[in-house]
Amino acid sequence: MASSDHVDLERFIAGVNRRNPGQPEFVQAVQEVAEDIFEFIADKEQYHEYQILRRIAEPDRVMSFRVCWEDDRGNIRVQRGWRVQNNNAIGPYKGGIRFHPSVTESVLKFLAFEQTFKNALTGLPMGGGKGGSNFNPRGKSDHEVMRFCQSFMTELYRHIGADIDVPAGDIGVGGREIGYMFGQYKRITNQFTGVLTGKGLEYGGSLIRTEATGYGAVYFLQNMLKNVGDSVEGKTAVISGSGNVATHAAEKIVQLGGKVLTLSDSEGFIHDPDGIDQAKIDWIKELKGRRRGRISEYVKEFKGASFHGDGARPWGVACDVALPCATQNELNGAEAQILVSNGCKAVSEGANMPTDLDGVHVFKQAQILYAPGKAANAGGVAVSGLEMSQNSARISWKEADLQQHLLDIMAGIHERCVEYGARKDSKVIDYVRGANIAGFKKVADAMLAYGVV
Repeated sequence: MASSDHVDLERFIAGVNRRNPGQPEFVQAVQEVAEDIFEFIADKEQYHEYQILRRIAEPDRVMSFRVCWEDDRGNIRVQRGWRVQNNNAIGPYKGGIRFHPSVTESVLKFLAFEQTFKNALTGLPMGGGKGGSNFNPRGKSDHEVMRFCQSFMTELYRHIGADIDVPAGDIGVGGREIGYMFGQYKRITNQFTGVLTGKGLEYGGSLIRTEATGYGAVYFLQNMLKNVGDSVEGKTAVISGSGNVATHAAEKIVQLGGKVLTLSDSEGFIHDPDGIDQAKIDWIKELKGRRRGRISEYVKEFKGASFHGDGARPWGVACDVALPCATQNELNGAEAQILVSNGCKAVSEGANMPTDLDGVHVFKQAQILYAPGKAANAGGVAVSGLEMSQNSARISWKEADLQQHLLDIMAGIHERCVEYGARKDSKVIDYVRGANIAGFKKVADAMLAYGVV
């Protein structure tokens, strides 16, 4: 990057900071993209003239609302809900709903910003949005979750629609929560439309949606390795998380002949030197799903495994490949350096922005294969987009067709990242740069076509 570009980048980020005080996650996401985009647009005057990056980094709108509900003891509870509609240049806003105590406006703005580029990379007509609440479903009864979801949708319904904004699930929002919210939307509007994705198969859902994000992250990893004449087979994998994304990523690693060593939750991680095979993964799915248990229980069931508590993260375990599949900023610069020093060859992000900026710089400087979340975990939203298509046509595709669509979409994302991530001065593909530029260009060119709106 030329010195003048560096000064412009610093000035731009200072402006983002000034306009978004107290929102570090959002500023971080914008900076990570801007570091690549400023170099790309240096000689492209039209993008400067129309302030494209500045406009993408300003959400179209942010809705905040109060959510009142009653718990099982008759107490009135009050939470805050949001929906961030970042950009709809290439299609209706599309992005998940997250229920977790860590949810803030900053977190949702960063997720909606990332979603804009991720959705563009899929090749499907979807804009970027995100929503959620600081409600914590853990420890709540089904009736409490139902009452909260119904109250949340009573506020949200006026901002969404099949051709306006189509939310999905995310952390804390699974099939149960989607069902309660869709039921309330239908009740209020008297419409049966594809306004939510991740629905049950009985009422318009799509096959393989549950598996898609985790599988997609491994497909992208496989594409990166294949590009350098390698494969997942025989590789040891360190994975964080133990929810939907992590367990399905582990499942696909095992199917492709790899060996999974770790999974985690907020209390710590398990390390199983014998490998977490399919039977063990199924046990964890039951533990974290129906039983809503903690990953520490694994070591009581499977001898030879160890649990590392106090919120410990698995990045010190030696491995060939790593898949951060838990949450944002779970892998810092020091941990990234440990992974590199221990011989990690590739990182594929199943979560959104799980590596902080220091860690991103470590991976890029080490020139290992590193796939950012906006590329690697796009499989989930890709299948959500396919669910939207099925809902619009009132049809359901077969599982084999959807599996092939997912494989093709992830291969297409990989190709676009290679196209824009290749550098003349290096044989190593910069997948971060490739994903940022490919996603930006599609959205930016659509915005140029519309003029100043």
